[in-house]
Amino acid sequence: MASNKPAPEAVSPFSADTYGGAERSTGEWNPTAESIRPVRGKHRVAKQRGLARSSTVLGVGVIAAVGAGGMATAQDKAPVSISLPDSIVDNLPDAKSLPGVGSLMSDEAEAAPVAAAAPLTTAGLTTAEAEQGADAGEALRARILQQAEQQQASADAEAKAAAEKAAAETAAAEAKKQQDEAEAAAKKKAAEEAAKKKAEAERLAKLAASFSLPTSSYTISSTYGQSGAMWSSGQHTGLDFAGSTGAPLKAVHSGTITSAGWSGSYGYRTVLQLEDGTEIWYAHQSSIDVSVGQKVTTGQTIGRMGATGNVTGTHLHLEVRTAGGSAMDPLAWLNSKGLNV
Repeated sequence: MASNKPAPEAVSPFSADTYGGAERSTGEWNPTAESIRPVRGKHRVAKQRGLARSSTVLGVGVIAAVGAGGMATAQDKAPVSISLPDSIVDNLPDAKSLPGVGSLMSDEAEAAPVAAAAPLTTAGLTTAEAEQGADAGEALRARILQQAEQQQASADAEAKAAAEKAAAETAAAEAKKQQDEAEAAAKKKAAEEAAKKKAEAERLAKLAASFSLPTSSYTISSTYGQSGAMWSSGQHTGLDFAGSTGAPLKAVHSGTITSAGWSGSYGYRTVLQLEDGTEIWYAHQSSIDVSVGQKVTTGQTIGRMGATGNVTGTHLHLEVRTAGGSAMDPLAWLNSKGLNV
């Protein structure tokens, strides 16, 4: 038969209780609920409440300690407030009175909220910079810029040294190139001069083979241009070869006889005209061995040495004249033909 008695009321771990003279609902999570068997009664509930409050205060203390220790390094961000309802905060016990917590709270910990309230911008700064209130980000930026400037300066110095080295090497190479070119030019010039000298020697050798001195045994007694009363013009117009009477006189080069006979102060004279029109005069001969219009060759005898005409002794008076009749120095002309007088 069913009973009409009301069922007994269940006891809840979150039942109303009083603390500090006021009735309130605990509603707090008990971290030991799973490991500690709940005990009914006011005394046990109060213990659970005290442990919960201790955990909350401990958490607040840890957060304050973390902030004081500088572990929160985020900068330029708004701080996050941690707060509890006033109804709970007003009834929280003193943290130092809690078992096992008071020993963890020192004077430094009490000052932690003040440190935590300060901006966390001194990470990595020196004491002097921290005292001056320097910003950690600005200090780090300044150091990075300083290191970048130092690296740039080092790179610039290396680049400058490399450029100077390259310029020196280029200058040395250019100087060596110029020196080599100068030496090559000097060698080329010397070779050209040697070739010229050789060519001239060969030319003179050929000329010497085709030209001949007018006599083989002689002494130069008068030169071209000398002044004196013995010559009608006042100056000697030829070159005198002194020798013995009857010594053979030779054609200096191949040509044609254009004059042969007596010629006043020149005595017996023969004129030999060369292919280029140059005339060779042989004066004061003792005899003439050729006639006008005759072709002669180099070294052929055309007369004999004598002392006819206006003379002071036996000799050959040799004159060299251009095709127009102007006199020139016979000595220079003979030398130009490779003949050494």
